[in-house]
Amino acid sequence: MLRRLVLTTAASVAALGVAAPLAVASPLPPLPQLAQLPPLLPADSGPDALTITVERSGNPTADGTFELKCDGGEGSGTHPRADRACTRLAELSEDGQDPFAPVPQDRMCTQQHGGPATARITGTWQGRDIDARFARTNGCEIARWESLQPVLPQARS
Repeated sequence: MLRRLVLTTAASVAALGVAAPLAVASPLPPLPQLAQLPPLLPADSGPDALTITVERSGNPTADGTFELKCDGGEGSGTHPRADRACTRLAELSEDGQDPFAPVPQDRMCTQQHGGPATARITGTWQGRDIDARFARTNGCEIARWESLQPVLPQARS
């Protein structure tokens, strides 16, 4: 019985040796990129409307809740820099970036503190619901905040 087991195992290994190159030769499908935006909606999908709440930025005039509407490259609402904010969002969308995406969990970030400022952005942008939170708790989060200026204000540490 032991001899039969050895022969069967040897035959199995040989069979795997023949089959393995075939399995390796077939390519794997590409992985999707996590921060890509869905395709843009048609121009008649309506204006983008965001509510931006900023707290503890170090600038009392920048703290508060502001409405931002972007329609055809023009900004409106109570946001103090509406046109520039809409221009920045348009620049980011042209590059295929999602400015509201969180920092990936596996990203290595410098351990620095950028101050107590926090922000929350809710609403719709390019036809999708947005609910994003921002803080300046490490180097990655600081860079994420600063990439959205002037949508988010310049914060003081």
